[in-house]
Amino acid sequence: MENKLKVYKSDRFDLQDASYLSLFLYPNSVQIFTKDENENTICIHSYHSLNSDSLEKLILTDPLLRADVPAKIYLHSPYFALVPGVLYQPGQEAVYLEFSGKTLDNPFYFNTALDSNNLQVLSGISGKLFKTLSARFSDLSFHHGSVSFLSYLFKERFNLIGQEIMIYVFDGNMYSAAFTDQELTIFNIFEINSLEDILKYLLILVKQLEYNRNLVRISVFNEPDAKGINEEWGKSYFNNFRMIEASANQSYTHGFKNLKHLSLFEVNWQFV
Repeated sequence: MENKLKVYKSDRFDLQDASYLSLFLYPNSVQIFTKDENENTICIHSYHSLNSDSLEKLILTDPLLRADVPAKIYLHSPYFALVPGVLYQPGQEAVYLEFSGKTLDNPFYFNTALDSNNLQVLSGISGKLFKTLSARFSDLSFHHGSVSFLSYLFKERFNLIGQEIMIYVFDGNMYSAAFTDQELTIFNIFEINSLEDILKYLLILVKQLEYNRNLVRISVFNEPDAKGINEEWGKSYFNNFRMIEASANQSYTHGFKNLKHLSLFEVNWQFV
């Protein structure tokens, strides 16, 4: 397991300074951010070729996960649903998530309110994973992984034009959001294996929303290392295509280097 770990840390890192952990559970990777009492990131452990099913072993071996501090869990998974805040009824999560994928065994459900409670993002984990995490951390909170991306888009909504599509590519998947006249119209996750898959889903969204290919603005966050996506490629299909980074609400203590190599949206912006 050690050869899958990359460590990013302050040159003054001391685990005793840890105030809480943020665990980002991606489909094929686990990212552990350690924060101090001032909300500064002091250390990141980045595991690749690893998923949430491996957490039980990881908890026993990773030194950050042995810290006796609260933990926030962000689960990037296709198993989620968006529900308007006025329609959301606690206890009905199984109904809302019925079409999101295979039903989980003995699920633990959780939700996060966004956009001034106008939207609830629902998801769940298996009872086994919840038991594993609860056995290790006495203070836990859960969110679907999309809440960081969505919270940033809502912050930026009044800077958007009439036809906007924004995507974040990660671990063979992509989140796609469409805003029409600054209102969220579509949000989904797609599995991708190539540039052709990304283009296919973009064209489907443009057609479905009846956007004008010459006017719609396509924004791609955090350029992926392996997919080959760049502005030259994008502008061969769309006039208004750009690669951008989210503005930052995250801060780091002295000594961090090469964070761009992580290609994570959460390096710059996290739901807090």
